[in-house]
Amino acid sequence: MKNTLEYLFTGNTLSREQAKESLLEVGQGLHSEPEFASFLTVFKMRPITSEELGGFRDAMDELKLNIDLSEYNAIDIVGTGGDGKNTFNISTLACFILAGAGVNVTKHGNYAVSSTSGSSNLLELLGYKFSNDPGKLKTDLDKGNFCFMHAPLFHPAMKYIAPVRRALKVQTFFNILGPMINPSSPKYQVLGVNNEENFNHYKNVYETLNVNFMILNSIDGYDEVSLTSDTHFTKNGAEGFLSPADFGFEKIAPEKLYGGNSVEEAAEIFLNILNGKGTTGQNNVVIANAALGLQVVFPEKDLKECVEIATESLKSGRALEKLKAVTT
Repeated sequence: MKNTLEYLFTGNTLSREQAKESLLEVGQGLHSEPEFASFLTVFKMRPITSEELGGFRDAMDELKLNIDLSEYNAIDIVGTGGDGKNTFNISTLACFILAGAGVNVTKHGNYAVSSTSGSSNLLELLGYKFSNDPGKLKTDLDKGNFCFMHAPLFHPAMKYIAPVRRALKVQTFFNILGPMINPSSPKYQVLGVNNEENFNHYKNVYETLNVNFMILNSIDGYDEVSLTSDTHFTKNGAEGFLSPADFGFEKIAPEKLYGGNSVEEAAEIFLNILNGKGTTGQNNVVIANAALGLQVVFPEKDLKECVEIATESLKSGRALEKLKAVTT
């Protein structure tokens, strides 16, 4: 690590392989906390490169507890967080809409970073039992087309990493790594990022991976389709912008996405939407994100058809049934 730090301190950047090896060593407990803190600080002092982020992803992917759920051909819809918008749990709702449409979802998540309620906060309150047992995860998929992987149970390397992150009390590149290191390595992924810089990093990394992906960034700073503005997207072989009208929806005001002041309030919003009591804006934003997930899984379907499928899953109550199947 001393040599790596000297190399970085003189203004150099790491290759993907160098970045991978550096973080692998940290994740195996081979370096002291002050050394690792110095390492993290480098990437606060200057922008991280896509090569470096890709290498860090590769290291965490190698260090994670791998869960083979490949038989389920699953998708994950997940955002980096960190957009500071305190929205309700849009991605998690979109996952249950996909489950209601018969698509298997292997969601990876954690406690909140910038919002009141992360996916782990919410699902824990609703009664979902966290586990890293493959049998339990497969049972959930069989019952509800959905399973959830609470990140701390799947990343043993974090025991060396987490104390330093807590001590530093600042955001680091780990804040954008989470969506990239799903323990089940799903075949399909919809990934939301909170700014254009991270959009480009994700694009550069995912173009090197064997994944059917779509990366999203609302141009006013949300890490998902917000319908408050246009959304920049890129997917295998295509890139462009989507307006609310492309989904057949009106533009909505940011306050319509408010996620509450507590996990309990977030859960109430979540259940209201699944029970058919959501506002038009709440329903539309969840349906829009789910529709893009459907389009990643079924590229032969156009966006209008995917919106119709997502709408039916929500309004028929099937999305709610899938939640009940894995929480009761």
